Amino acid sequence: MKKRNVGSSFDDWLRSEGIYEEVSAAAIKRVVARQIATAMQENSLSKTEMARRMHTSRAALDRLLDPENEAVTLGTLRKAAAAVGRELRLELV
Repeated sequence: MKKRNVGSSFDDWLRSEGIYEEVSAAAIKRVVARQIATAMQENSLSKTEMARRMHTSRAALDRLLDPENEAVTLGTLRKAAAAVGRELRLELV
């Protein structure tokens, strides 16, 4: 006998609690921070070199890599992507 899912989805629950947007934004930031850190490792880039390539400070880079810090601008994300040879793509769905 095949089990069926009963009830609403996790997204529905987050919406009913009024925290969907907040949780989604935090999850996206964690993924982006992890992708940038991984790209830095793949390119053998230190934080100092990455900050230099981004024309920013180590403190700004640390904020970008901090998964808890959601205050990151699109400009900073674009600079980080370019510094590791990638491009930033955003999509509204």
